[in-house]
Amino acid sequence: MTRTGVLVVGSITADVTAFGRRLPRPGETVLGDDFTLVLGGKGANQAVAAARAGAPTWMAGCVGQDLFRDLALEGLRAHGVETSEVRTVEGRTGVAHIRVDASGENDIVITPLANASLTTDMVDASIARTRDRTRVMLLQLEVAAEVTRHAARAGSDAGFTVVLDPAPAQPLPDDIWAYVDIVTPNESEASALSGITVDGPEAAERAGRWFLDRGVTHALITLGGAGAVSVTAEAVRHFPAFPVTPVDTTAAGDAFTGALGAALAAGLDTDVAVRRGMAAGALATTRPGASPSLPDLTAVDALLATADPGAGPADAGAVTDLEGAAS
Repeated sequence: MTRTGVLVVGSITADVTAFGRRLPRPGETVLGDDFTLVLGGKGANQAVAAARAGAPTWMAGCVGQDLFRDLALEGLRAHGVETSEVRTVEGRTGVAHIRVDASGENDIVITPLANASLTTDMVDASIARTRDRTRVMLLQLEVAAEVTRHAARAGSDAGFTVVLDPAPAQPLPDDIWAYVDIVTPNESEASALSGITVDGPEAAERAGRWFLDRGVTHALITLGGAGAVSVTAEAVRHFPAFPVTPVDTTAAGDAFTGALGAALAAGLDTDVAVRRGMAAGALATTRPGASPSLPDLTAVDALLATADPGAGPADAGAVTDLEGAAS
């Protein structure tokens, strides 16, 4: 059986989002402009992003026994994500409370709830049931760190390409990095994990080498409007950003990682996969919300064609070398 699928192990939440002109200061109340209640969670967002990018996608995670359970499951299925590996556990489904200002910036409080019930045994069972169809595993840090570590090792043992989005940034077991093929932190996450202040491409290269020194094969540091820096043992490359006008940056990183995973699962070249991920991430900032903002394959192809009219979807991956950057 052809292995072109993506297995996402991670969080599922109901995203409660308030939109306003600005974020309140501590102790302050402000009037908002809009409100949404949709599927979210970094795991679920990445699963939706991968499925919308064309990959057969399975979500391994937990929901509770409350009204948000159906919201989550129906949201995943509506976007083409297989939910056979989602378990219903006692208690409540995870919730993320998000606030977004007029510039598109946000802050988020995540309450894991059912996500804390995901176990290593559940992960092993999901790998066993999907391994003949899966090529890429996507991981994040909204479930227990030990479960993520176990998933990375088990996924590596199963022959998957393991992609870790280390968000929200937190201390991790040192041995997890040897099982990670690609790590995709943003500036703040790379700074928190490496201890290097990432304020541009040169610092991103130094942070990328920190991950490589610990066993990661490929570090991809995303820099928002400054693009992304790719660091491997062979080369350092700077991928320029797609110019867009952001409305809400929620789930942009998940769009990037999900589309990247789908492209890798399809067997595309890594540089092309990165460019596809960046296009998806850029598009996600142009619409409000988490899962509703995640673009499909057609939208990503259109942005790539517009950015580089001479390149088709399979070859829009041109890069700029940063070999001369300080290390």
